[in-house]
Amino acid sequence: MSLLGKLFGAGGKGGKSASPQEAIQRLRDTEEMLTKKQEFLEKKIDQELITAKKNGTKNKRAALQALKRKKRYEKQLGQIDGTLSTIEFQREALENANTNTEVLKNMGFAAKAMKAAHENMDIDKVDDLMQDITEQQELAQEISDAISKPVGFGEEFDEDDLLAELEELEQEELDKNLLEIASTENVPLPNVPSNVPSAARPAVQKKQEEDEEDMKDLEAWAAN
Repeated sequence: MSLLGKLFGAGGKGGKSASPQEAIQRLRDTEEMLTKKQEFLEKKIDQELITAKKNGTKNKRAALQALKRKKRYEKQLGQIDGTLSTIEFQREALENANTNTEVLKNMGFAAKAMKAAHENMDIDKVDDLMQDITEQQELAQEISDAISKPVGFGEEFDEDDLLAELEELEQEELDKNLLEIASTENVPLPNVPSNVPSAARPAVQKKQEEDEEDMKDLEAWAAN
């Protein structure tokens, strides 16, 4: 099919309307055709300008004709620029409309899928299910707490009896310590070593005499 056939279509008035994709493609084909026409006109303008300059002093008639053709080509080029702007705007609007159509179509498909997914769901059943899950979680927590508690397996004792026994043990330990302290007070003083140097003997002997006198005074006081 020729380019004009693509642009204007081969069907009559009774033909079905073009789809958005077909319309967008036709607009793109039109843009391509007009762009090629622009390139052709720009080349013609350059050629006519060269001709006018070449014949400017030699053949004014030819130069004037070249400038007239250049003006016509420039006018056509300006019209094509305006047409391309209109077509570009229309193509972008059609592309946006097509995108919105596809988005709405997909959203509708997703809505139907969601409706089908929720079709067999009952909100009351969901509430009952969530309540059962909560109860089972609470039961599991109670079981975990019960298992984690220490168990004596029947070995239960009276705490008061245990405290009384502990006090008896502490008293026995205290009495034992007092007896050890008393026994250390009755230990006899050690004898003066014979190998004490002569210079130190008077002092040691004097200390021993003082201790003996203190013992005598203590015995006399105890006898009264």
